[in-house]
Amino acid sequence: MVYSLLWLLVIIHFKSFAANAWVANSLLMTGPKAFLNYATSVQMGTRDGIEECKHQFAWERWNCPDSAVQLRGMRSATRETSFVHAISAAGVMYTLTRNCSLGDLGNCGCDVSKNGKMGGRGWLWGGCSDNVDFGERISKQYVDTQETGQDSRAAVNLHNNEAGRKAVKATMKRICRCHGMSESCSVKTCWTQLSDFRDVGLYLKEKHDRAQKLEMDKRRMRAANNADNRGAIADAFKDIAQTELIYLEDSPDYCMKNVTLGLHGTEGRECLQHGNGLTQWERRSCRRLCHDCGLRVEERRTEVASSCNCKFQWCCKVNCEDCSQVIVKHVCAKREGAPAQGFRKRHRAPKERQ
Repeated sequence: MVYSLLWLLVIIHFKSFAANAWVANSLLMTGPKAFLNYATSVQMGTRDGIEECKHQFAWERWNCPDSAVQLRGMRSATRETSFVHAISAAGVMYTLTRNCSLGDLGNCGCDVSKNGKMGGRGWLWGGCSDNVDFGERISKQYVDTQETGQDSRAAVNLHNNEAGRKAVKATMKRICRCHGMSESCSVKTCWTQLSDFRDVGLYLKEKHDRAQKLEMDKRRMRAANNADNRGAIADAFKDIAQTELIYLEDSPDYCMKNVTLGLHGTEGRECLQHGNGLTQWERRSCRRLCHDCGLRVEERRTEVASSCNCKFQWCCKVNCEDCSQVIVKHVCAKREGAPAQGFRKRHRAPKERQ
């Protein structure tokens, strides 16, 4: 079974993205020929989606590791892979929409289809709305058509792709401008604009935390009759809103290292204890990554040398002093005399961040 995002995700290696651009281009050439001129936007959108995934899960036990976008990581249909599918599809749609509105793609531009019509009480559609319908359509062509399976996992992947695209629409904002004498706002025109992609990531992270497990009729799924199989899938989806993320399988134990699944565990992970501007979610990262996984928090200090107190001397020289700074980090480490991650508190379902 070929998964819908695999062909996009395996080409993205964040540290060597530019150096391996030729690999990306050669793989993207397998897409529909009618849309090859959009390949760069698709490539960048996928990268931005995975980078946003890493940001949203930076202080979680599962932190969107590189293994999550490789073959073994995408064979499952867990709560976490639902987010990978959604944020990647959203990234592709977002970038296509933005590049279209900026005029970077030759055959599309702003959405002016509603201009001149009443949009609401006291305002008219006008201006240059971001063309999300275009971005949505081309995103489907690139992402969804790669999902060739007919089973429940394929249906879940397609559903989460769509949830990602709907997140882009749900987070759009309305921008208005007043017109009239001295901008008295006797006439107001408005248009829609993409929000920051960070807003899309936050929106989907909340969906991830409330993701629903899809309950399938296993007896019907095991039946040889394809009609029964399709019927079981349809029945399972009938009460699920398109905006919600769904998954089939419970997540593995992300505290523990699992080479087979490509999981690194939380031993050695950095956590946050002190610092200005930390959210409550970040301040609890040591408990979540270390203590609840049977590890202790170890303070590690590193002395870093750098130039400082630089002064310009006429003419033409800069003299600097050598300064050292102690960098303090907190990491998860094994408890003395205890097996690696041998004791843990009961896993708790994700809670909304504060």
